[in-house]
Amino acid sequence: MNVWRAIDGAQVGARSAPSVATIGVFDGVHAGHRRVLARAKNLAAETGARPLPVVAVTFDPHPTAVFAPDRAPLMLTTVEQRIDLLRAAGADEVRVLAFSAEMARWTPEEFVDRILVGELRAAGVVVGANFTYGSRAAGDASTLVASGSEHGFVAEGLGLDGRDDVVYSSTYVRGLVAEGDVAEAAHVLQRPHSIRGVVVEGDKRGREMGFPTANVLPPYGMAVPADGVYAGWLRRCDGGDPLPAAISVGSNPTFDGVQRRVESYALDRDDLELYGVEVEVSFVSRIRGQVRFEGMEALVQRMRHDVVEVREALSATH
Repeated sequence: MNVWRAIDGAQVGARSAPSVATIGVFDGVHAGHRRVLARAKNLAAETGARPLPVVAVTFDPHPTAVFAPDRAPLMLTTVEQRIDLLRAAGADEVRVLAFSAEMARWTPEEFVDRILVGELRAAGVVVGANFTYGSRAAGDASTLVASGSEHGFVAEGLGLDGRDDVVYSSTYVRGLVAEGDVAEAAHVLQRPHSIRGVVVEGDKRGREMGFPTANVLPPYGMAVPADGVYAGWLRRCDGGDPLPAAISVGSNPTFDGVQRRVESYALDRDDLELYGVEVEVSFVSRIRGQVRFEGMEALVQRMRHDVVEVREALSATH
């Protein structure tokens, strides 16, 4: 894996041989992104006597966080997750381009000259039809095709339409997650949306009620589903199989909580010691919204019912 964090490529350097490039933020690496990667692989096989390597270029931080921080989106994936997902989707190399205020001022021609031609030696470039680049997003898929004709590379912009004429985009998936529609988000992502965090001590009420939970504070800047109860999976990031889990997102209003957190009860497990352990919480489907109950007894009764629904929801996905 090549991670290219310097804008001049200092850590990795310019490629010595041609490649087929695909460029974007690729947040979530959803079905539309995978379509772009698949086309890049095909183009790499069609260009030259032997297949060329496919280089996926992603940006970190998100460009909007640089030129309009107040509008920066909550992210679906960390840059490390993005690298893993892009490799799994078919990229031979992943290069992380450190987006900066200086880069935001580049013209589209500068971006092509410095990145695609100068660093990647692109023989082909595949992007989503909604891709923009250069100062004030002046470049798009059509200008990239024109630049390709000038510089000697093939460029294509692919439509990202999904089912029901919905255009698959990271923005669309973020909206689904924010609404709690994690099932539809999983369809577009082709896997459950997940977050990672270190387990911290909570109020330990779950243990008192017979439902010990692993508590994770929502990671800063990451997209967390709407408050409510979800069916999903809990996995240690240092190894081990995913465990079926009932997951609560919210501030625990029954006990006048104010801090939002993600609490995961691994079904039928009361022997897990996870304090200080990084875990991944994956959301499969929403069971219900957040509710304030009149005391612990009513909450326990509802949690028992939630666990039954979680089992049914997870069994339906396998």
